[in-house]
Amino acid sequence: MKHSLPSRYACLAFCLLFTLASLPLLHTHTWLWPITLITTLLSLVGLNDLRQSHHAVRRNYPILGNIRYLIETIRPEIRQYLIEGDDDKLPFSRAQRSLVYARAKNESAEKAFGTLNDAYKPGFEFISHSMLPVNTPDPASFRIAIGGPQCRLPYSASIFNISAMSFGALSANAIAALNRGARMGRFAHDTGEGSISPYHREHGGDLIWEIGSGYFGCRTEDGRFDPQRFAEQARSPQVKMIEVKLSQGAKPGHGGILPGHKVSREIAQTRGVREGEDCISPAAHSAFRTPVELLQFIASLRELSGGKPVGFKFCLGHPWEFMGIAKAMLATGITPDFIVVDGKEGGTGAAPREFSDNMGVPMREGLMFVHNTLVGLNLRSSIRIGAAGKIVSAFDIASVLAIGADWVNSARGFMFAIGCIQSQSCHTNKCPTGVATQDPLRQRALVVPDKAERVASFHRNTLHALAEMLAAAGLEHPSQLKPKHLARRISSSEIGLFSDLHTFLKPGELLSGSIESEFYARMWRMARSDSFAPETGEGEVRVAAVRRREVEPA
Repeated sequence: MKHSLPSRYACLAFCLLFTLASLPLLHTHTWLWPITLITTLLSLVGLNDLRQSHHAVRRNYPILGNIRYLIETIRPEIRQYLIEGDDDKLPFSRAQRSLVYARAKNESAEKAFGTLNDAYKPGFEFISHSMLPVNTPDPASFRIAIGGPQCRLPYSASIFNISAMSFGALSANAIAALNRGARMGRFAHDTGEGSISPYHREHGGDLIWEIGSGYFGCRTEDGRFDPQRFAEQARSPQVKMIEVKLSQGAKPGHGGILPGHKVSREIAQTRGVREGEDCISPAAHSAFRTPVELLQFIASLRELSGGKPVGFKFCLGHPWEFMGIAKAMLATGITPDFIVVDGKEGGTGAAPREFSDNMGVPMREGLMFVHNTLVGLNLRSSIRIGAAGKIVSAFDIASVLAIGADWVNSARGFMFAIGCIQSQSCHTNKCPTGVATQDPLRQRALVVPDKAERVASFHRNTLHALAEMLAAAGLEHPSQLKPKHLARRISSSEIGLFSDLHTFLKPGELLSGSIESEFYARMWRMARSDSFAPETGEGEVRVAAVRRREVEPA
């Protein structure tokens, strides 16, 4: 142990000795000034390291120990720019980000010398092409009408829109750039649950107003839903649809809190909360507690908004809960105009690691379950389905539309378009590009007119790439994409179509009483329209009986 002391303290000892020895010589040897100044500063750092009690490494290795924390601070940048491969998805690969950057800047996204993807690796996916390709369709026609039979003001939406990101999570300039780009490209901008800010309104882009459990923008003093305040905002011509957020992919079933020191006057006015006080989003809604009450709430929002499309967004959790909502649709006759399926691969400014890593159903599985349930009840034609979760390319869009979605939303894709570099510092308020920060100086670097052009260009060029893919497959509109068009390599010697790999219910199958899939039959039996709790069936009764026998004396 004694032998380790010189190496541990050698740097500090050298700095101290050099500083003390050079001080008398400074007046005759002026070249020593810069070196002495550096050693003096390092000496002070080293002495402070010895004095502090929070970091053992710095205490044992004064001066040198700080290198560890410096490298840890810049580790994401070192890995991203020097170490990671083009296809290392952390969470988006360099190839994905480069594709977005190129399309946002109207640069060529073409690739020379062939694909880097291993076409023989299990999991590789592709869309089959046709022997008779058609003319490339006009991407401007890639729109769908959203609004069921109970909606009086349906909305013609693009199939590619900006997913929910709140003012507060994103900067004012980021929100303004996204909305201006949405207006230029004629697509929709989801507000996120932070309500409608002045920056959402500034440029007049179409809005999807998301209402979360905090009812920001339409809440009473005690945080409950306020119908009058809702109606005042919902009837704005700029608001095209209303989306009730039940959960989000990155942290499903988890509430949120914006600390009081981050609740500025501007955010407080936008959300309808008090400045400087913690802004809390509860985990669950207070306006409803059962599937029937949820649908009644949706019906009331539709009436209060003047007949606009109203739906809900969620990340699938317990399957019987969504089927309970489906049973409530049959029982009440009330249907949402749309459902947005978020996936656990979704992103957020900050979430507990266990939630982002291990909670919730991935988007594709959730999407197919929702699609199948509605098909099985003959409700699919009147309810549109959106999907969100790591969508940035034309193939991402096509693969999701093929398995049941009508349109897609992208959050981080549009963040890349306005300059995000995936520094993963969204929760620190120190975003280097001004996208996810409330620091006025940092967000000043994000120039709204320039980034708005990039938002519109990314949308336009991505849909053009989708149009070319559709033409190659012999299709004229995204709505023609089906599971039979999407294929996946299962092993080194086997490829399967999605139509064969997954279960797809027949129209009305859940109503017929003859359900071929054991899983769907079991979930349907467990679902209740009057509660999100599962129905106690024969299986649960048998388990209870076994447990009773185990505890009864012999």
